[in-house]
Amino acid sequence: MTTAVNDLDTQLAALQQEATDAIANSQTLEELEQLRVNYLGKKGQLSLVLRGMGKLDAENRPRVGALANEVKEALQNNLDSKRQHFQAAQIQAKLAAETLDVSMPGVYRPQGKLHPINSTIDRVLDIFVGLGYTVATGPEMETDYYNFEALNTPPDHPARDMQDTFYLPDGNLLRTHTSSVQIRYMEDNEPPIRIIAPGRVYRRDTVDATHAAVFHQIEILAVDEGITFTDLKGILKVFFQEMFGEEVPVRLRASYFPFTEPSAEIDVQWKGKWLEMGGCGMVDPNVLKAVGYDPEVYTGFAAGFGAERFAMVFHQIDDIRRLYNSDLRFLRQF
Repeated sequence: MTTAVNDLDTQLAALQQEATDAIANSQTLEELEQLRVNYLGKKGQLSLVLRGMGKLDAENRPRVGALANEVKEALQNNLDSKRQHFQAAQIQAKLAAETLDVSMPGVYRPQGKLHPINSTIDRVLDIFVGLGYTVATGPEMETDYYNFEALNTPPDHPARDMQDTFYLPDGNLLRTHTSSVQIRYMEDNEPPIRIIAPGRVYRRDTVDATHAAVFHQIEILAVDEGITFTDLKGILKVFFQEMFGEEVPVRLRASYFPFTEPSAEIDVQWKGKWLEMGGCGMVDPNVLKAVGYDPEVYTGFAAGFGAERFAMVFHQIDDIRRLYNSDLRFLRQF
């Protein structure tokens, strides 16, 4: 038994020396972890040596076991010490790489600003949301039904020529107004409703200083019991007063839209000139019937404005095309 004891003592001493040297020479945390598994793991070299304890008599096992625990503890301490060294080195390397020189000038990044069209739309929405209106949106690619037929404009109606648009191969089209949003909203909601629908619209207009094939429209709709044309004019006066920052004269000129009756063009007197700002009218009974509303019970009004028109008036822009050219020399003014 003495020989077996001496052999285990020798193996443990040799194992400790070998592991200590390997730990000292390790270069990375990954390599250190592999050494821990190799020497102290369940199938590691220390476990293999201790399997020989079964050959010892009872009186020698405690001494060899105590020696094995000392070896294990010594190796674990070496591993922990080396691991802390690696971790401290990683932290120092990261600090060195991420050192901030507060004396260096910052990197200049110009502050972005809203495009005049976006800022104009936001301004209109803020006013109507403050008046209790809900913002509603819908798809730009529409069906003929929602863009025309539900708005009292059947296929053979001459008013379609006023809003000729871009037709797609599948029979759909690009919407000519955000009135289609009103139809979709009314189909899903019961009166009373008050909504404002902003968005991009498309028409086959000849592009010039005041027209574009793609532009932005903002429409309002209110439906309830007892709504009259007087209510429409009242909300318009309040809106333009907030929009222009002062009380401005508003006049309504008789006009025609297939989805409103009576209909009117909206003019505002500003800086001594009358400016046409949009169209409006009482919702045609046929439109109410199309969405399942009883026109004998409910009435409503609608109005629509061009966002580009407002932007051109407020910023005194002479050509609508300037809003789409992405010319920074022009846009930086705003």
